Amino acid sequence: MGIGATRDALSQIFYQRCFWLFVVLLVLIGAVSFVPSSDYGRLLLNGVNMFLLIATIAAVGRTTRSFVVAVLLAVPAVWFQYLGLWHDSDTDLARSWMLSAVMYSMSTAYLLRYVFRPRIMTQDKLFGAAAAYLLIGVLWAYLYATIGFFYSNSYMIVGQPGRLVYADALYLSITVLTSTGFGDITPLTRQARGLCMIEQITGALFVAILIARLAGVYPPRESFVDDGKP
Repeated sequence: MGIGATRDALSQIFYQRCFWLFVVLLVLIGAVSFVPSSDYGRLLLNGVNMFLLIATIAAVGRTTRSFVVAVLLAVPAVWFQYLGLWHDSDTDLARSWMLSAVMYSMSTAYLLRYVFRPRIMTQDKLFGAAAAYLLIGVLWAYLYATIGFFYSNSYMIVGQPGRLVYADALYLSITVLTSTGFGDITPLTRQARGLCMIEQITGALFVAILIARLAGVYPPRESFVDDGKP
């Protein structure tokens, strides 16, 4: 089976099925807190995660090049996580986080391009927008974890300065994105605070732009009356 045929087969998993993409992302985000924190549990979760991103890019990217790039990023991301867990290497884990962040950036960009395409807003695109919102949250989790690797003690975790594990980084990202801010995990360094500010702005603008997109799709009723149309 050629690369193009493989991409087309994977694209059918989520093609016009952004609802299922949204559901699977919710399950994966929730599973982070319940999957055993063993090396095998974390590696399995990341493997499923990378497969999900490849299928997403295959579905909305719709090009062989984007599919090949996604595979070339996903394979070393899982491999570096394996090395990091097996050899207890923070450097390899950081490499895996950075590659995963690039993967999530690609997936989010392709999904947003599909959602904001200048055509009618379908139910599938609405779920695609919701899925993109979740992708942004996971993307920032990898960025927070990466910042914690390069700048030690970047976060205050329940009253103690330290470095975030991925589960804690995801928790922080979702609370920042949704402007919840429980305060049990807070940024300390300028770099971590800068990331928090950018995510807060991104989350607010995302909702505002999506509402504007919906308003533009459905013009005011008066315009139909003025044009003499029913």
